[in-house]
Amino acid sequence: MEEGKRQRQIAGLLNEEMNRIFQLLGLSMIDGGMLSISSVKVTPDLLEARFYLSFFQVKDPNLALHKVEDRMPEIKRELAASIRHQLRNMPVLRFYRDDTLDHVFKMEELFRKIESERKPGEENKPTSTES
Repeated sequence: MEEGKRQRQIAGLLNEEMNRIFQLLGLSMIDGGMLSISSVKVTPDLLEARFYLSFFQVKDPNLALHKVEDRMPEIKRELAASIRHQLRNMPVLRFYRDDTLDHVFKMEELFRKIESERKPGEENKPTSTES
């Protein structure tokens, strides 16, 4: 189902405010790496907001995610104060690990490995029999 205009507006607002809050609380730099919000999805009823967090050079992303969840009361208090005039109800906040970057790095590594194993002169050969 496609996201509605109001959902996108709320997601954008929450993304902007949450980035500010993460910087304010010192959560942008965690465990020797960086944490960023890759996307925000809001349910159609606007009662739940799902934050997908991307970790860059963090030793243990699951531990870092747990640290963010441990600071939930502070995060909620800051967010509620900053969006109180835009939203009637505070959505339930859920944090998920976005492992898209991990998949990208693995794919790039596989492509490099395939390229290095390819013998010289094989670049232009067709992979299937063509008539």
